[in-house]
Amino acid sequence: MAVRRFVAVALVLAVVSVGLVAGTSSERVLVVEDADTGERVLTVPVHEGSTVTLAYTHSVEKTPVEDVYTVDGTQLDNTLMRFESYGWGLPARENVTLRNGWFVFDPERSYAELYVKPGRIADHTLTVDGTTYDLVELSNASSVRITVTRRTPISKLLS
Repeated sequence: MAVRRFVAVALVLAVVSVGLVAGTSSERVLVVEDADTGERVLTVPVHEGSTVTLAYTHSVEKTPVEDVYTVDGTQLDNTLMRFESYGWGLPARENVTLRNGWFVFDPERSYAELYVKPGRIADHTLTVDGTTYDLVELSNASSVRITVTRRTPISKLLS
């Protein structure tokens, strides 16, 4: 009888504990995964307003380009694009200004997901809140999908 009561109490406590853990607030993470296989190559905690910068060297101009995003919920809000010279694929018809030697504009776009093909010549990097990651090395120069997602403590334990 005492064993059954102990098991019942332990079971109730376990269910309540799991419920409390599962019910606590989720955290946001930036996820970089292989675009073909879905294999995660990077998971970084982010928060509302975190800055994410995709930087690379323009293939023709051989000058730096930076796309800056701000985390807005689970969206990546493209708040700034800057580049040192005009070349193919760069915004020729936008309201671009010159600041400190860089052409700058606010693209006013927001993304639920970004697809990037990191290149060895372009040397793609991803900087999240001041920490820089080598996208080429992480992905072995394969296409990646970048998203912001929420994860609960229970999903964090399972991953």
